[in-house]
Amino acid sequence: MQEPPQNPPPIPPPGPPPSPEDRTLADLVVEVSENASTLVREEIELAKAEVSEKVAKILRGSAVGAAAGAFAFLALIMILHGIAWVLGEELFSGNIWAGYFVTAAIFLLLAALAGWIASKALKAGAPPVPEQAIEEAKLTKEMLEREAS
Repeated sequence: MQEPPQNPPPIPPPGPPPSPEDRTLADLVVEVSENASTLVREEIELAKAEVSEKVAKILRGSAVGAAAGAFAFLALIMILHGIAWVLGEELFSGNIWAGYFVTAAIFLLLAALAGWIASKALKAGAPPVPEQAIEEAKLTKEMLEREAS
């Protein structure tokens, strides 16, 4: 036979918090450690949010930049194609292939220049760092040091 479920005794409602003079050292240590862990969790969440926001902006900018680059590249191909024809007819007595070799050399020079500029830009760019969270952590540390002394 099954026994009827027993109801647990009701939990009494918490009373008013004790005054700071009435609390024990253990209570104060527990409260400080809880507050410190809450503070650390909130700082971590701030850092995550800040880095996520910066990464999203970088990704959006990269996508738009890639689209602009693709259109500019297509336009450059058409311009250089026309230059190859002009060079072939005007400078190389109708030998169009020579004009294409000259424009290919121009492409290679532009690619080298673009690679060099991209390399400098990547080295100059800082990784997405949660600057606000770091600043808040420094301020918190300074405040705690002042309170401790």
